[in-house]
Amino acid sequence: NPLQSLLSSMKHACEILTSEPEGGAAPIPFETFSFLYLYLASIDGEIPEDETEAFLHKIKEEADEQSGMVLIRHF
Repeated sequence: NPLQSLLSSMKHACEILTSEPEGGAAPIPFETFSFLYLYLASIDGEIPEDETEAFLHKIKEEADEQSGMVLIRHF
C-alpha cells in the first residue's frame, strides 16, 4: 500500500529530525513535515493529489493545536 509505506517513511523522518528524546512523540515543524511528505508523495506518484492535500490539511489542523508541531500520533 503506497500510503502506508509513505506514512512509515514519515514516521522514521520524524524520529530522525526531532530534537526530543527517543521514544517520545517525535515532534517536527509542520513546514518540514509538509515539505517531506509532498516530496515523497511526488516520487511515489501513486497517491492522488487531492488525497495528499486533504491529508496535509488534517495534519495542519492537528499541528496548529500543538504550536505548529506535527506529532507521530497525528497520522
